[in-house]
Amino acid sequence: MNTETITLRFRPQLQAVVDLPPSKSISARALIIQALASCSDRLHNLSDCDDTRAMLHALGEGRKEMVVDIGASGTAMRFLTAFFATREGEEHLLTGTPRMLQRPIGPLVDAFRALGADITYEGQEGFPPLRIRGRRLEGGRVSIAAHISSQYISALMMAGAIFPKGLEIQLEGVVASRPYIIMTQRLMEQWGVRSELTDHVVKVLPGGYHPVERYSVELDWSAASYWFSLVALSPDVHASVLLRGLSQHSIQGDSVCGRLFSPLGVGVSETEEGILLTKIPDESSSSTTPSPQEPCEFQMSDCPDLAQGLVVAAALLDKPFSMCGLESLKIKETDRMAALISEMAKLGCVLRQQGEGTLTFSPVCHESQAMPLPHISTYDDHRMAMAFAPAAWKFPGLVIEHPGVVTKSYPRFWDDLSCLL
Repeated sequence: MNTETITLRFRPQLQAVVDLPPSKSISARALIIQALASCSDRLHNLSDCDDTRAMLHALGEGRKEMVVDIGASGTAMRFLTAFFATREGEEHLLTGTPRMLQRPIGPLVDAFRALGADITYEGQEGFPPLRIRGRRLEGGRVSIAAHISSQYISALMMAGAIFPKGLEIQLEGVVASRPYIIMTQRLMEQWGVRSELTDHVVKVLPGGYHPVERYSVELDWSAASYWFSLVALSPDVHASVLLRGLSQHSIQGDSVCGRLFSPLGVGVSETEEGILLTKIPDESSSSTTPSPQEPCEFQMSDCPDLAQGLVVAAALLDKPFSMCGLESLKIKETDRMAALISEMAKLGCVLRQQGEGTLTFSPVCHESQAMPLPHISTYDDHRMAMAFAPAAWKFPGLVIEHPGVVTKSYPRFWDDLSCLL
């Protein structure tokens, strides 16, 4: 594979068996909990991706270094801010890529400062890099804006379990990505921590973590979403993909893939081997006088990482939609709202942004022509590369630029996709 681009031209048939990577979201939380617990629990099936390697280094050899560079991992930046703030007697400078230094961290820093943490900005106020001098923190009560990133809340929760007074977090405003907060709560329960979660308050009770004999990380539902998109866009009416080992009984919020992709013609069934994806016949396509389609309404505030793949599939199927709850996309690896609008235009699809967090699409409002051989920019964003790959069903010869960005979460993505080429 050329490191600068990959050209995709799929075979007509889609029959595949896929072994998905472990969840990087669960892996990150399990590693932080293990470190906070100061124990050597056996963590099985950890994700092998850039984000997890950054976390492993920071918690291992990185503990001995003054400067800890976590690259492009926003999860590591937020969780390690919390972890290093609790390491009494240690001092670290936490930094990352140029894009990481543009991603806000202020609400989390303010919350930890209110609890007595010693954290200072080395550059622009409210953004990394951070100088963190670890202290013993007693806990208590703190407030934080909940609409920006659920990772701020998860970071506080995991650290709060070791505070002598526990921690009560007042969540201000609409809570973003609540399923990720619930994921954190359930993982903490695995290590014996009791907590209470209501609409606007999280209480982490004191008592600390307890060792577990073994914890196995689930497979990644976020990674599964790109296979849902591949089935949705495939011209093969007999298309099927077995996602081996994946289960609908998951603590991951992105396990809602089945519900979101159902209007796009993807059927889901659970087998002994895993999740089987198949095509659902489109009855409207057989009608001689198809009626205008009602727009699909997608609420994405609980699962924003699924937005890109869903946008690409729905628009290329000419499904009108309104997708809301996308406010957090602006502070991801790139401004994903702007990136989607720009790259979908290359495919002849005009997306419209309404307010801060809504995208709409109507197939009757085409105002641009698709490029003859579109080149998709990926903006150093793994999800842009994977979300646009299925578009090759509609655009044979589609070129994805800088395909190596997928190593952030799904290093084997192009190898797995090779069965379709």
